[in-house]
Amino acid sequence: MPIYRDKARGCFVFEFDRRVDGQRVRTRKALPKTWNQAQADAYDRQESAKLYAVATSVERAQHSIEDAVAVYIKHRLPHLKTGKNVERELALMFFAYQGRPLSALPDACKFYIAKATRDNEGMETPLSAASLRNRIRYLTAACRYAWKEHGMGHEDPAAKVVVPAVRNERQEYASRRDMIRLALAIKNRNVRRAFRILFYSGMRLSELLKYKLSGEVFALADTKNGSPRMVPVHPRIKYAARVFDQSVPKITIQANFRKARERAGLDNLHLHDLRHSAASELINNGVDLYTVGRVLGHKDSRSTQRYAHLAIDTLTDAVAKIGKKRA
Repeated sequence: MPIYRDKARGCFVFEFDRRVDGQRVRTRKALPKTWNQAQADAYDRQESAKLYAVATSVERAQHSIEDAVAVYIKHRLPHLKTGKNVERELALMFFAYQGRPLSALPDACKFYIAKATRDNEGMETPLSAASLRNRIRYLTAACRYAWKEHGMGHEDPAAKVVVPAVRNERQEYASRRDMIRLALAIKNRNVRRAFRILFYSGMRLSELLKYKLSGEVFALADTKNGSPRMVPVHPRIKYAARVFDQSVPKITIQANFRKARERAGLDNLHLHDLRHSAASELINNGVDLYTVGRVLGHKDSRSTQRYAHLAIDTLTDAVAKIGKKRA
C-alpha cells in the first residue's frame, strides 16, 4: 500500500516504488501528523497520478502547495513557539489547497476566503475576520518559506495573494477612576494589584506574569515581538510591583476581571483595554506617539497609530508653535 501508518513517528507515510515504462520511480514522504486517513488517501491519489505523469513525460514536475506545507512543517515549525498551533491551522485549510500547484496559491486563498465568508460550508466553526486573515498568512508563510529556503518555484508564490483587511481596533479606555472601581469590586488583593499594575505600566497580561524588577524598572526579557523591554515603575505601584504574586494563574485574573467589570458597570471593558488605557493616559498628558510606542513595546509604528486620534491636543499645541520666535 502506498499509504501506511508509521506508529513510531505518529503519522501517515506516502511511499511510491514502481516501474513505469521501464523506469523505476521511487519516493517516500512523511505526511503532517494532523492529517487523517481521508486526507492521506487524497494525497496518495493526487501524488501517484502526478508521479505517473512525470515518469511518462506527460507533464513537467511541479511543486504543490502540499509539498511546501510539508517542508514548512518539518523544517520551520519546530523552531516556532506556536508551531503546533500553526500546523493544526494549516491542516484545517487542507481542502482549499489540496491538489493545487504552488503557482495557484492566490486561487487557493481566494477559494478559502470565499468559503469562509459566504456560507461556511464544510468548515469546522465560523471564523472571525482576524482568524481568517491569520490562516491565510500561515499558508502564505509556508509557501514563501519553501520558495526561499528550499528552491520550490521560480518566483514568490505569495506575491499576488490578497490578505483580507481586519479593522477591529477597540476604542474602549478606562480612566483612573474606572480602574479603582474595578479594583474595589474584587476582594482578592493580588488581583487588585494586577489591575493597577496593568493600568500604570501598559504591560500585557503575559508580561505581567513574567517581569523582573530591576531597581525602579520592570525588566521584560521575553515579549510578544521577541525584543526585551524596560518599563519604568510608576510611583503609585512601587509597593504593588514588589509584592505582586506572579504565580497567580492567568485564568484567575481574567475571571476576576469579568466579575469586577460587571459589578462596576463597565461591561464593555476588556482586560487588555487596561493596556490601551495606559496609552490613552500618556497621550492625554502630552506624551508623543513615538514615546508611547516605546513604552508599550510596539515594533511597528503602525500599531501606535491606533491612538493617533487621541493626540489632537498635543498636535494642536505643536502646530501653534509654527512661526513662533525663540525666547
